[in-house]
Amino acid sequence: MLRPTDDVQAFKARATDAELDGLRARLASARLPEAETVRGAAPGPRRWEQGVPLADLVELVDYWRTGYDWRAFEERLNGIGQFRTTVDGLGIHFLHRRSARTDATPLVLTHGWPGSIAEFAGVVDELADPKDADAPAFHVVAPSLPGFGYSDKPAATGWGTERIAAAWVELMGRLGYGRFVAHGGDWGGVITTVLGGRFPEHVLGIHTLTPQAPPGLTTHGLTAAEREWTEETRDFWDGPRAAYAKQQAARPQTIGYSLVDSPVGLLAWILDKFAEWTDTGDSPFETVSRDRLLDNVTLYWLTRSGASSARIYHESHNSLDPALRVDVPSAVTVYPRDIEKCPLPWARERYRRIVRWNSPGAGGHFPSLEVPGYFVEDLREGLGAVLAANR
Repeated sequence: MLRPTDDVQAFKARATDAELDGLRARLASARLPEAETVRGAAPGPRRWEQGVPLADLVELVDYWRTGYDWRAFEERLNGIGQFRTTVDGLGIHFLHRRSARTDATPLVLTHGWPGSIAEFAGVVDELADPKDADAPAFHVVAPSLPGFGYSDKPAATGWGTERIAAAWVELMGRLGYGRFVAHGGDWGGVITTVLGGRFPEHVLGIHTLTPQAPPGLTTHGLTAAEREWTEETRDFWDGPRAAYAKQQAARPQTIGYSLVDSPVGLLAWILDKFAEWTDTGDSPFETVSRDRLLDNVTLYWLTRSGASSARIYHESHNSLDPALRVDVPSAVTVYPRDIEKCPLPWARERYRRIVRWNSPGAGGHFPSLEVPGYFVEDLREGLGAVLAANR
């Protein structure tokens, strides 16, 4: 077990009753707009084309106020093991679950936006102590990004993906993990790429859900399916669906007032992304339960991190070094309904030792919540290939 020291302190999540009562009061008194003008559309993307439908939001707000149990999620987090430490002048919160296996490998899991450590709460135990004795086991560390959850909020600029990656190396070393593997998606995928590229002396290899191709590559030689991936990704980032990222990159403080002051506004802002980015026909709750989504949203609310989490876009949007190359063994999984899909030939231009490439038939941007069983098996197989390449 990790023993708290002056550098690493045990932490327990515990919202006050007043905070939870205040949340319910705000939900009860929320002012809502009229219904969308595509109201009545059949289930599917068109029903959501103006954003979260009013009826869906009203139902979820009512459940958040009257049925959702935040205390149960607090108990889950506390049962895993939570800690805080100061790295590079900033307090960092993290989950830490040590495996009982003597052959376990240290693993850092990095979330993105609009996610949090809530994405990993349901898979940590299985990664640390798999039921199958032949499956690889991991000492799991899942930090909250700066400005997210129970990590501190940076008071000055400068906390971009490069600095975060360096902080993760320091954190892992402080826990006694001089060499480790890394996984991430969304911003976590970018940070994982930086870890593999900048710190090969510490990083045994990586697994990413969002491989980052260098800029300027052509579609010449790609298959029709690979070209379709590049077109979908381009259309996403060039079109209105990426407006959230441009807003948070340009004016995180402005949108932050609404996200910190209004729980309904925060819920709608995050629910919109879960609806669009999950592998579902209509509602995200086809694959992600209301409770798991509300675990995530309530964590944002209680920690007042709507503005501070948005600032990662201001710090790091389009900032990945074009020349960065990853020479450590890399495993890549591209889920079909993710928002960024990089074809293998492009990925190979940055990740020079891809030891496993996987493109499953189902899943979206939040696979640890959408398809948790598959996510765990895929991560094990990917990191197993990474570790085998180090032997």
